[in-house]
Amino acid sequence: MGKIKVGIVNYLNTKPLLYGLEREPIKSQIELIGDYPARVGQMLLNNEIDVGLVPVALLSKFPEYHIVGNYCIGTEGEIASVALFSEVPMNEVQKVYLDYQSRTSVALLKYLMKEYWGISPEIVEATNEAYRKEIKGTTAGLVIGDRAFEQRKISTFIYDLGSEWRSITGLPFVFAAWVSTKKLPDYFIRLFDEANAAGLKHIDEIVAANPFDLYDLKKYYQLHLSYQLDSKKRDGLSRFLQVIK
Repeated sequence: MGKIKVGIVNYLNTKPLLYGLEREPIKSQIELIGDYPARVGQMLLNNEIDVGLVPVALLSKFPEYHIVGNYCIGTEGEIASVALFSEVPMNEVQKVYLDYQSRTSVALLKYLMKEYWGISPEIVEATNEAYRKEIKGTTAGLVIGDRAFEQRKISTFIYDLGSEWRSITGLPFVFAAWVSTKKLPDYFIRLFDEANAAGLKHIDEIVAANPFDLYDLKKYYQLHLSYQLDSKKRDGLSRFLQVIK
């Protein structure tokens, strides 16, 4: 069997999962291909990769899919790096830009605005980074990933999507999971799971290797992010897929 192509995201939040994938015993068996989340999902849809860290909102687009292993990008509450940013309170927002790098966060935000917050601003699909300059006045914007930490230093109001989901459902939230469109060998899934787990034992090393002055990375990894795809997260994922149908 040739190398398994693995679609990865090079955000700070994925570093603990990538730690083991970049090392043996699995390193020589895989090819890592990086891009932003929405693009990784598209690569899997196009059969350009064998497994990818895919935004879970895309799962309904796959005729067949398999969640690989027991790790994910998730949160028990506040995620810190996925939020709606604004200069005015939510009820004064008239326009919202959606982050082009995201699919799950966009679907979650649309659900929150309609079903929970009760607001219906004009929606604009961003296509590049220029949209962040438009987050001013009564125009808000969804920003995800490392860029969200930059935005936290700029915007007055921050509506954390992980916290909002938790307050509504009482459940954790899964933003992305490892997904394949074909069943992968059991031995590989075991090895893959062990590789994902490895980085969680080396958080201090990962923090030291990724200097970041906008936020406390150790706090981010250990408080905001929750990587194990346990039964509660699977419940949260099922609930989310139901509400966005």
